[in-house]
Amino acid sequence: MEAALPPLPGSTPDEMFRNQKTEKVERHKIGALFSMTGAVPNSAWLEGCVTCDDEGFIKTGSDLSKEDLELAKWSVRRFPYLLETSLPGVFAVGDVRGGNVKRVASAVGEGSIAVSLVHQVLAE
Repeated sequence: MEAALPPLPGSTPDEMFRNQKTEKVERHKIGALFSMTGAVPNSAWLEGCVTCDDEGFIKTGSDLSKEDLELAKWSVRRFPYLLETSLPGVFAVGDVRGGNVKRVASAVGEGSIAVSLVHQVLAE
């Protein structure tokens, strides 16, 4: 269900929700709630710079197809590194990257990996 939060006025979080698509009000008993914010990538400003998937997430590493690299005019003699975009030496990490698990801890880990990969690119 795509529920509107907070619940309807006068109800508790485990009682009434309004489906945002149908406007139907439903009653549910819940014990826990997970809310994910920022599920839509803010990457429109990168259009034409790096390759994104159909949902706007930046494609990196092995997620970039041969066709993606040809269209981007990939200019180095190696395949992109793990977090490298279709623009050599430019890396994407965190929620905006396709395939990311959308967790703060993974974004931090990806950032530390990207630093290592930047050093690798600079050494080439």
